Amino acid sequence: MATKRLRQDADQDPELSDCKQMRRLPSFPTVIREAVMANSLKNILVSLEPMLRKMVQEEVERGVSQSISSFERSNSIHIEPASESSSLKLVFQNHLSLPIFTGSKIEGTDSKPLQLAIVDACTGEPPVSPLMSTVKVEVVVLDGDFPGRDQPKWSSSEFQNNIVRERTGKRPLLAGDVNLTLRDGSIAIPDLSFTDNSSWIRSRHFRIGARVVAGSHEGPKIKEAMTVPFMVKDHRGELYRKHYPPALGDEVWRLEKIAKDGAFHRKLSDAKIYTVQDFLKLLAVDAQSLRTILGMGMSDRVWEATLAHAKTCNVGETLYLYRGTQCRLLLNPVCELVEVVYDGITLSLQNLSNPQRTYVQHLVREAYQNWDKVEETNALVDHNILRPNEDCQLEDYEILDPSLSYLVETKQTSTSSTMGNMFY
Repeated sequence: MATKRLRQDADQDPELSDCKQMRRLPSFPTVIREAVMANSLKNILVSLEPMLRKMVQEEVERGVSQSISSFERSNSIHIEPASESSSLKLVFQNHLSLPIFTGSKIEGTDSKPLQLAIVDACTGEPPVSPLMSTVKVEVVVLDGDFPGRDQPKWSSSEFQNNIVRERTGKRPLLAGDVNLTLRDGSIAIPDLSFTDNSSWIRSRHFRIGARVVAGSHEGPKIKEAMTVPFMVKDHRGELYRKHYPPALGDEVWRLEKIAKDGAFHRKLSDAKIYTVQDFLKLLAVDAQSLRTILGMGMSDRVWEATLAHAKTCNVGETLYLYRGTQCRLLLNPVCELVEVVYDGITLSLQNLSNPQRTYVQHLVREAYQNWDKVEETNALVDHNILRPNEDCQLEDYEILDPSLSYLVETKQTSTSSTMGNMFY
């Protein structure tokens, strides 16, 4: 029995060994799953390969580009200053008159053409040694952001790179005298205007630049010139443009804080104040009446701003003669008293007594109300024409200051003395 059991066990040993080997092998699903995963990983790698190649290529190109830029900057640091250094430069000698509108002539603040000149780069004065030949100059438009705040100096290549060209389908940005020939180192630019506004570039500002045309000048390099940045507005905005300074004949809405067809403009028109001259005349004669016309809607701050602008008006040297009964007044175009003349004697306002001043006040108001009757004259007046009429009646007058032989109408003095000292 024992021998049989041993034989059976011996017979069963190979089977047991095979089973153990079978259990060591992976199952069919496992094999399939592993095969699928391997295939998926391969597909993923195949899909990622182009992207990885592109990323590697871009990084290599970026590295090469940075190396080249670094090399160029290194060279420019050593080479450019020597080539860019100059003892002369172009400058605009007057400031721009702002604002600037398309189609309008560009001028300086002195209402004169822009003046361009060559000066010593260190002193700003004309060069000690005059240039031996004429210099051709090109006027261009620059981006208002050039140069940056941290870049007070620039190279010719940077100047070139920041020139603004016209938009597609548009005319050149600058019209007029853009190509100049400097003789004796300076020139005026009488005709220059913009054809397009500056709203379409990022900075919304232009500069006007000037540079010497390459190859037109033999001698030391001449540095470029540029103006301050400014906006160029569409010419339609000029219809509502304020004038600096205003002119006597300008419509009154050209003054600060008075909008065209606005409330203040309508109030002034209703009071027959149409021009800057009308405004200033009433201001001189009766400022409080003018303030009342504009009303409470105009704050004190706005009122002061309007007056400050109006007073920058150049009234000129023309004088106006008003013939009173006892004396003659010389007035400027805005009804301000210049002289009082009686019997050929010129009297200043300081020489008059208070009653006399009151009477003169009355005459100035009278002249204002009868402005169509004043006579235009000039600064060189023959005082013989200022003598009063010899046939005037003196019954209603009394002499207030015999030493001046100055007569004042008692009736008028009694009424006009209540006016107060409004404008003197």
